[in-house]
Amino acid sequence: MPRSGVDRWIVPAAAAEAAVTGIFVIVSPALFAWLVLGAELGSPGEMIGRLGAIALLGTALATWSSPRETHPAASLRALLLYNLLLTIYLAYLGFGGRSTGVLLWPATGLHAILTALLAWSYRGGKRTGPPL
Repeated sequence: MPRSGVDRWIVPAAAAEAAVTGIFVIVSPALFAWLVLGAELGSPGEMIGRLGAIALLGTALATWSSPRETHPAASLRALLLYNLLLTIYLAYLGFGGRSTGVLLWPATGLHAILTALLAWSYRGGKRTGPPL
């Protein structure tokens, strides 16, 4: 069945966002922490940040597909879970007022939107019955 609308671009877009974030954190974990969390990182924090960024980059590359490919359900689920958990955690940080940088709420909003679109796409793939 041909895919249309959001289904065509949401997985590549979510994977691209994760890849760009991973590369950014690998290059400059301190700047990322300051922009998103409003906090400074020590040397151990930078090392852990890069380790997490490498895992994020691996996840992004593993879930990446072209807009013409059918997205494996595992890619969709992985990106959905990543964005959902990240949205919850970023909102927790923001509402707790602990560490907030200038990009905390924009990042929370972006991940909330990606979560909604991925969930919508995932739900669409679960439909059964004849097409209307």
